[in-house]
Amino acid sequence: MIRFGREITGSLEASLRREWLVTNGIGGYAMGTVAGARTRRYHSLLTASLQPPTRRTVMVASLDTWIEINGRRYPLVTHEWAAGVVLPDGYRHLEHFELDGTIPVFTWALGDVQIVQRIWMAHGHNTTYVTFTYQRGCADVRLVTKPLCTFRDHHHLTRGGFAIDVQHDAGGPWVDGHTLTITARPERGSPGARPYRILANRGTAYAETEWWWNFHLSAEKARGEDDQEDLFAAATISTGLELGETLALALTADDGDPLPWDEALHAEQARQRALLEQADLPADAPDWIEQLVLAADQFIVTRDIGGEDGKSIIAGYPWFSDWGRDTMIALPGLTLVTGRTDDALSILRTYARYVDQGMLPNRFPDEGAAPEYNTVDATLWYFQAIYAWYRAAGADHPALPELYGVLVEIVDWHIRGTRFNIVRDPADGLLFAGEPGTQLTWMDVKANTWVATPRIGKPVEINALWYGALRVLAELAGALGYGEDVERYTRMADAVRERFNARYWYTGGYLYDVIDGPDGDDPTLRPNQLFAVALPFPLLDADRARDVVTICARELAVSCGLRTLAPDETDYHGHYTGDRLQRDSAYHQGTAWAWLLGSFVDAHLRVFHDPVTALSYLRPLADHLADYGLGTIGEIFDGDPPHTPRGCIAQAWSVAEALRAWHTLQQQAGGVLQPTLAARTTTG
Repeated sequence: MIRFGREITGSLEASLRREWLVTNGIGGYAMGTVAGARTRRYHSLLTASLQPPTRRTVMVASLDTWIEINGRRYPLVTHEWAAGVVLPDGYRHLEHFELDGTIPVFTWALGDVQIVQRIWMAHGHNTTYVTFTYQRGCADVRLVTKPLCTFRDHHHLTRGGFAIDVQHDAGGPWVDGHTLTITARPERGSPGARPYRILANRGTAYAETEWWWNFHLSAEKARGEDDQEDLFAAATISTGLELGETLALALTADDGDPLPWDEALHAEQARQRALLEQADLPADAPDWIEQLVLAADQFIVTRDIGGEDGKSIIAGYPWFSDWGRDTMIALPGLTLVTGRTDDALSILRTYARYVDQGMLPNRFPDEGAAPEYNTVDATLWYFQAIYAWYRAAGADHPALPELYGVLVEIVDWHIRGTRFNIVRDPADGLLFAGEPGTQLTWMDVKANTWVATPRIGKPVEINALWYGALRVLAELAGALGYGEDVERYTRMADAVRERFNARYWYTGGYLYDVIDGPDGDDPTLRPNQLFAVALPFPLLDADRARDVVTICARELAVSCGLRTLAPDETDYHGHYTGDRLQRDSAYHQGTAWAWLLGSFVDAHLRVFHDPVTALSYLRPLADHLADYGLGTIGEIFDGDPPHTPRGCIAQAWSVAEALRAWHTLQQQAGGVLQPTLAARTTTG
């Protein structure tokens, strides 16, 4: 369990650094800092997904909450202002923070008075619950809270002054409660006005409405982005509480009335317990792995596919939508390790619907526009995802012929050529990809017309994946009894293996990153070569595989990730900071990525056959769960010590690859992995 006391909550810096996240399974979310101050434009109590999982719209940004004890007022909220002040400083009254599953629980203590606050979302609904329970004390207590509201795309910021209507309905759908119906008429950057409601189970609502100006968003400032926002105080809700009583607020964009708060809380807690049961973890699984099973659920979302509910994967919170590459890399860890085989198949079928010219979409834009296809590797990772599903579901699954047909079509397109000059080179059977001005691999930064890592030619991981795709097709063809296909794809794969080993080995003792590029072969030391060792169908002999893993361990592996560039390379950047251009320059030029640890652990295990040592590379992630995005794994880390976390606070493939790699190690160790590691740690 993630939990800490005043050693963290009493420090503004430490509590602003740590962020919580709750999601609703359709793309909506709520998130914020432990301190309560909003530091990002994405921090909110209700960001609704109006076209699941897209059109994410911030509605209720915060609650300005105070407590009156025997007539004296104390803040349970913290704000940062553009004037450079922190006022009020409610974080000083936060005694304890913990995650109950993924539900953040705040314990406020003022003398003998203890107030426990919880925040969660109803699964499948654009509804957030916030409760305050008078847990301990003997004083007269009154809570006073103002919902701070807006209506905007979650990527934008609010500039105040536009019209917001507030209607008050006393005695609404909750017994003795109140309903505020809020309708905003935004001036720019949002879809048209759509009402949303704030329901309270008790107290009195006063129509005290006004704009609050110039909130400061410090995380946006650090990223070189606009950092000021205005919010609308929609009303004042005031209620006295007796010991044991709860003020509950439901913030909802749904048309129907939400469940009573206690039923909704029990339903969400039961749902999370069911997820852990479904994962069927071994009895000695560590707490941090259980936490990651719940974190995995936050990325799996519903997407409308031709009028039916399909499944997809949000690449990361708060700013990513569902990306093809991230989805296929993350699928085994998020769904198969957690016992969600049906969800895996739904995701695979979702993306099969969008295969076009032999390519999977790179991205479904957040605004729900047509998908984008500028990727070479998302399609190749699709083969790996289907292969992982096939091994979990069995060769006799009725969906296998359907998916096999999609894969055959993909390979045929790659042989004759598809978008962006992606084509099998008939001279050596290797896959070529790229043209000026495009970014097709996972190292995909593009700023205006500048592509940071174009990697035009035959990137090493692309051809490791291409080889894997051919081997997957050959094995699936055998399972389906297609003998001629087995022979064809085996022959093609054998040719790729031969030419790969002849062409990619660099005299420095590792693999070229790209061959046949505009400037020749590129010996830049990057982690992409690990896939030639780590994938289910490796390409290298034992000695070369060991050399690759050894140099990557020495030059690229750091706590919580692998650097994208060796520190002694000319373009190395050790810190992912500054404005957008500075950050883009560092993104794949030294910044460490957590998701790469999964393949590194696979490669290490394959070469050295030592699951305990391999696990030691994952172990820092257990500590990371109590930092940055609480209970989950972030996107990236500085390449230089102390490897500060950066980017998204919760990244799908980071969580997925940690789960998948741990599961692999556990199987290899025969169920004694965790005790063995504990013993080694104790004895040094």
